[in-house]
Amino acid sequence: MVAFSVLDLAPIPDGSDAAEALRRSRDLAQHAEAWGYRRFWLAEHHNIPGIASAATSVVIGYVADGTRTIRVGAGGIMLPNHAPLVIAEQFGTLGSLHAGRIDLGLGRAPGTDLLTLRALRRDPSAADSFPDDVLELLSYFEPARPGQRVRAVPGAGVEVEVWILGSSLFGAQLAAAFGLPFAFASHFAPDALLAALDQYRTRFRPSPRLDRPRTMAAVNVFAADTDEEARRMFTSLELAFLRLRRGEPGKLPGPVERVDASPAEQALVRRALQYSMVGTRDAVRRGLATFLERTHVDELMLTGQIHDHAARLRSFEIAAEVCSAL
Repeated sequence: MVAFSVLDLAPIPDGSDAAEALRRSRDLAQHAEAWGYRRFWLAEHHNIPGIASAATSVVIGYVADGTRTIRVGAGGIMLPNHAPLVIAEQFGTLGSLHAGRIDLGLGRAPGTDLLTLRALRRDPSAADSFPDDVLELLSYFEPARPGQRVRAVPGAGVEVEVWILGSSLFGAQLAAAFGLPFAFASHFAPDALLAALDQYRTRFRPSPRLDRPRTMAAVNVFAADTDEEARRMFTSLELAFLRLRRGEPGKLPGPVERVDASPAEQALVRRALQYSMVGTRDAVRRGLATFLERTHVDELMLTGQIHDHAARLRSFEIAAEVCSAL
């Protein structure tokens, strides 16, 4: 059976607020735990009105406190926004409080626009040092050495599972060189998926953390009891994606009968969101089976920006039933 997990952005729907979004994310995590999902990841984004997970490590702690067995982590932390020592301390703290349950996915993108990047006091060139920053961060999780002047406390010797995230060949090559597991963001950046997986598997070098390649890929899932209901739910993501591309981010819009977009925009959405399984359980099963046959990934990361919380829960419940039978 393929492992399956949840990627959540703590979406803030129209008519709601961040507090309610965070409560709903924890509720989803509690259900996901009961349904057999392996992980529940949250992502760092800044200055986006529809996403409540900007303070990612804080939200991870909140979700981990409300669950017992499911792994909770970041998918991911955008490392150029932070000093590696600070992230080691944050996740060392989380790993100390929730032993054996904390994951740390690391991304190179800023997760925001240039103006917000400046507000974060980060230099746009910080991404250039990403490989060195990853190595520095990993070193802080190693047991402290005699005479070591700078330590992560908590952090040193704490078990935290570290992943490299990517949407291009760069992340795949880095994960392979460092001997770390690799997760690809095919739910919104599908073009390099197969090439990145091939690069990672071909170039992988075993490390103390991982002895063989380990892959994950993300897909959008909008499952419902009818195709019409699922297709209508999916319009929320289409609208949110279009507005972000237009430079008009907002709260997660409610579903509509028809997305008003130009032919060029429609083509952009279809291409970017091509790995989206939308429909009844049979349609979702066929889509996921085809995706697994093409990619042979070890784990599926499922995400779904669904406006109505009850419908969101139902979608992930159906998806769990499908994945358990794959």
